[in-house]
Order: sequence, then C-alpha cells, then structure tokens
Amino acid sequence: MKAQELTLSIKAEKPISQGIKDSLRMNTSFKDFAVLKKEADTVYLKLQRMGYIDSELLQLQKENDSSYTADFFLGKKHGELTVFYSRVDFNKKELQGVAAEITDEYFVLPFETIPISLRKLTTIRNQKGNAFARLHLTEFEKDDNNKLSATLIVDNGNIRTVDSIAIKGYEKFPRSFLKYYAGIKKGKLFNQKKLVAQSENLNSLGFVSAIKPPEALFRKDSTTVYFYLEKQNNNLFDGILGFATDEETQKLVFNGYLNLELNNNLNYGEQLLLNYKADGKEQVNFRAKATLPYLLKTPFGLSGELKIFKRDSTFITTEQQLRTTYQINPKSTTYIGYKGYDSSNLLDIAVAGTPVEDFKSKFFIAGASYIKPQNKKLFPIKTLISFDGGVGVREKEGSNDNQVRIETLLNNIFNLNYKNSIFVQNITSVLFSDTYLVNELFRFGGINSIRGFNENSIDASLFSVINTEYRYQFNEGMYAHSIIDVGYFENETLSLKQNLYSFGFGLGLNTRAGLFKFNIANGNTENQDFSFSNTKIHISISSKF
Repeated sequence: MKAQELTLSIKAEKPISQGIKDSLRMNTSFKDFAVLKKEADTVYLKLQRMGYIDSELLQLQKENDSSYTADFFLGKKHGELTVFYSRVDFNKKELQGVAAEITDEYFVLPFETIPISLRKLTTIRNQKGNAFARLHLTEFEKDDNNKLSATLIVDNGNIRTVDSIAIKGYEKFPRSFLKYYAGIKKGKLFNQKKLVAQSENLNSLGFVSAIKPPEALFRKDSTTVYFYLEKQNNNLFDGILGFATDEETQKLVFNGYLNLELNNNLNYGEQLLLNYKADGKEQVNFRAKATLPYLLKTPFGLSGELKIFKRDSTFITTEQQLRTTYQINPKSTTYIGYKGYDSSNLLDIAVAGTPVEDFKSKFFIAGASYIKPQNKKLFPIKTLISFDGGVGVREKEGSNDNQVRIETLLNNIFNLNYKNSIFVQNITSVLFSDTYLVNELFRFGGINSIRGFNENSIDASLFSVINTEYRYQFNEGMYAHSIIDVGYFENETLSLKQNLYSFGFGLGLNTRAGLFKFNIANGNTENQDFSFSNTKIHISISSKF
C-alpha cells in the first residue's frame, strides 16, 4: 500500500503575499515528515536572505494526519544592508561590480544580492592568489532608524603562486608557448579563472588542444598546476579551383592555388610554408617561408621568406625577407628585419605606357601585431591587428629613389550570439615614391583581398579594401555568410583612381577531408553596369594531416 503524502502550508502574523510565495519556490508535497521539516527550515533561511532578518519559525503545527502548517514571524523586511569593509581587502573599483553606493568605509548591497555579491568578492580575492579565501558577514546591528549594517570579514588564507607546471597527454609540447604565448609562468599568483582562459588560448595554435580545464594540486608549501593537452594534426594542404569568363574571348578559364603548411612536426612550434598560385593567364606566384619561434627558450624568434612573382613575359620579381621577432606579451608581437627586391624586365622591346624596368630595392622593415583568440573551432581568431612598415631605396639604371612602404591589416568578429556574428576586415597598403614602376606595385584581388575579381589582377600604388560578412553558424561544423566588399585603389603609373564593389555569398563546411569553402561573388568597378560575366566562383578545401 502506498504511503500517504504530507502537505505543508505557511502562515505569519500578517498575510503573506503571492509575490513572496513565488520567490520562496516552496515544495508543498512530501513523502515523509523528515523531508517536510527540512523544507520548513529551508523556507526560514530563504526568508532571512530576502531581508526578513528578524523572522523566526515559531512552530510546525499538525493540522490532521496529512497536513502541516509552518507558523512564521516575519517582522520588518530590510531592503538593503550597509557593509563596512577594510580598504586593505578591496578598493572602490573592485566593489563597483557588486554595489552602486560606495564610500571609503562602507558599501550598500540590496539584500537579495548578498550571496552572489559575496561570491564575486571571493573570486576577486582568489584572483589575487588567495585560493582559499573565505568571506563572511558578522556584527549585524540596527541603528536608530532601524537600518541594518554588518562588517565584512575576509580570511585570505595563504597566498598561492604557481610553483611548478606539469603537462599531461602531450609531454613534448614546447613549453616556451606556455610561457610566452599563453603567459603561464612560474611564480605568478595562482588564479584559476585566468589559468582556464590561458589554457583555452592554446587552442588557437592549431597543433594542440586543451582537452579539459587545468587542475591544481595544493601542498603545504607549494602549488602544482596540471595542464591536460592533446597534440593535433596541423599540417595543412589547401587548394582552390576558380572558374571565370575571359572578358576578351568569353571562354571559361581556370585559376588555381596550392598551399602546404608543415606545423610543429619537430615539437618545436616551427612552421614551413610553401605556396603556389597561377591565375590561368601565365601569372605565377611562388612563396616559401620558414619560422622558428622562441629561440633558445627566449621570447625571440626568427623567420625567413622568399617570394617569386612572374607576369607572363613582362617581368619577374624576387623578394627576400628576414625577420627577428619578439613576443611582448601573449597577444602582442613586434619585429625588425630586412626586405629586398630584385626585378627583371622580360620584354624584348619597350611598350608605351608600361613603365617596366630592372631594379633592386633594399628596405629596413619593422612592425607589430596583436592577436586576440577565441574558443571557437571555425573562427579561432576574434581580433587581429597588424602593421608593417619599411624604409628603403630603389636602385635602377640612372637613378636612386627613397621609398616608404606601409601595409596594415585589421579584422574583428562581432559575436551577436552563439550562431550569429559579423566579420569586418580592412587591408590597406601604400607605396610612397617619387616615381613608380609597374613591377614594384602592390597586387591584389581574389579570395584573400576583394572577392569577385581574379587573383592579383589589380596593380596599385595604394589600395584599401573593406571586407564584411554576416555569418550564421548552423553548428560546430557548418556556416553560411554574406559577402559585401568595398575597395579603392590608385595606380600612379596609369594616373588611375577607382572604386571597387563586390557582392555575394559563401558556405563553409567542416568535412572529414577538411574545411570546404564555397564562395560566389560578383565584382564591379565604379560606373560599371552589372554583368553576370563578372561573377567568380571560388572553391577551396583545407585538409589537415
């Protein structure tokens, strides 16, 4: 036979409003008296937290075999609590997160926010290395106006620092990345929340993932932090196949792009990059780059790069670059270095209006970058700011010209919510010189600059492009986005200034073979009528191995 359930109701010296009852969220049906009694005690504690500091549970009265009534004395409800504190424990700025009214001696808390406010203040103490800090209120008093006050007592415990670091799962992980890229160092104050964020930041490296939050082992006189990491395949093969209509012949032409990245195969964080592009019109672009980070476990790194660009039978330009980098902090890097250009005119005879000549250039270069990662697989970088500048001399037959080259890249993702975001990017490059040659100009256009145009099809002494995307993420492996690009460029060799526009849409899909991207965009110049023949389709797949 099923036991009869017991019921509980409450009453007080004055009517209890429905609003109070809703706030109490009280259970009214119980399997036995012990559970019922526990609920009555819980209601008493809830009343105390709601501001009925004088409340009491007077009696628990049995009405009949199955029903009970809890008789409470409520008293006056206090809406706020004045908390006296020591400025040694907290400053005004820290208290602004929990209170609006703050003085040098006290702050005022709405009564119902006291538990969550104490938790927030405890977290602040934890972030200062007091991993075992405890806060409580004592010395409750009422003044002549029946206002309630209390004193905040802080038991800080021992200040904890990170004394040792252990890595589980990927023991050969290059520890320099912990120190300089993530900012995790021995001797720093122990801050669990910050350590979790730093561990997640490692995910943006690509060759490692944090499989669970870090844990700490507290001994009497030391603290050891354990990081749980897993090595990821991050060698990348990337290919693009593009379709376009030749404006002169109206025939379908192809352009291609191949990219090979070898990352961290020696467990050093090193990178080797090989890149090849061809646009179907005898335009060839080759790039090779090697990067060695954190040399001798210092924040200094080294990178070398070679670029070769050939335009049909017009010219060929070789670019060499050597950089020494320095990691300022986990998000910021700076560098200095050398960049040289060597270009040859391949034309047998001069073409009127096409200033192509043999030249050599030497530049001293310097720059800096800021990268803010985010914990998203498809979009691991939230903010990127990069500045590259160079001062040098161009030597050609009969003259030398002083030159300045400046290149900037800025992008940011505005996360509206989990599924919706807006991506905005600006790329700007400018060459300052007394005279200009075609074979030294910037080249842009295509999937990595302004979409809807052929790769590297536009020559410019100055250009600026704004890329925008509204992104909708269906799940962790699929998203769709709009394409709205706007550009402006100047070509001093042609005395040309022009605006560019591009519209379209794209799709990204994470497959077993890699990240598949499909973009379709229509590019137009200023005062040009819309034409479907200007539509470009770009298909790419980035496969990790």
